[in-house]
Amino acid sequence: MHNAALELFNDRLPHKPYFSDDLHFGVRIAGKERAILAKYIQFNQPHAMFWLGFDVDRVGAAIDGSDRNAPAPTLTITNPENGHAHLLYALKTSVRTAPDGKMKPLKYAAAVENALRKKLDADTGYSGLICKNPNHCHWKIAVWQPELYTLDWLADSLDLNAANDKEIVADYGLGRNCTLFDKTRKWAYRAIRQGWPEYDQWLQACYERAYAYNLQFSAPLDENEVNGIAKSIAKWTHGEFTAESFYEFVKSTHMSKIQSERGRKGGGIGGVISRGGGRPKRKSSPWIDLGISRSTWYRKYFKIN
Repeated sequence: MHNAALELFNDRLPHKPYFSDDLHFGVRIAGKERAILAKYIQFNQPHAMFWLGFDVDRVGAAIDGSDRNAPAPTLTITNPENGHAHLLYALKTSVRTAPDGKMKPLKYAAAVENALRKKLDADTGYSGLICKNPNHCHWKIAVWQPELYTLDWLADSLDLNAANDKEIVADYGLGRNCTLFDKTRKWAYRAIRQGWPEYDQWLQACYERAYAYNLQFSAPLDENEVNGIAKSIAKWTHGEFTAESFYEFVKSTHMSKIQSERGRKGGGIGGVISRGGGRPKRKSSPWIDLGISRSTWYRKYFKIN
């Protein structure tokens, strides 16, 4: 019997997916021809998400979405023994998860994914790497929505206010990519100024830091994703951050003449607005730009006699 959703699933499989016939023995990698015979299979590409996948561990998982006012999944793959299911939503345009992708679309996709997870009451511990293989005879499959979704279409039926930035960085799905990238790059902006290391040494340091952050997730990202994020950050910071460029930045933004000019424009000393006593309060945080603590900045630039 012709099944367009199943054909789409197979067409979008990675060339060498992870697969397993028994999750107690972990996962392996093989060509698509071998992996497609297994009970469980990787369903998204390494650096592109074509499907939003959810693990719903309750009886009737494949059919109770309408009771929760959730959009219908493209495909459900159900365990006939307990009624638990994986729900897959096919995206018309994939979300690029590689580190060279833009962060704004990734964060939007993470917000949609998280809001949909909450609507479905899906398992927050699901890593999203593999799902029940709809090609395997052990599972029961059903197609609910033949049209491919856009993120905007899904968002129309979700409360994205409930999936704010704080929840996006939660330990789940695409939020892990956003979190790992943000935490590693913020560390890198400061760390590279501690000695200006050679590229190979700096790349290794970025790898180690990204791996450490990744281990904080209950379901860590795949090693290839972590490597890609770390390498992208290492390459960019090493090319853009040098001792000379940092000195020029400090010279152009924080020298005494410029500070005095800012003070005249701001109506106070060095751009500080006096509130009648105590430590002056500022509109900006120049200590962040200089890579020093706030207390060190005040001691250095605002010595109070």
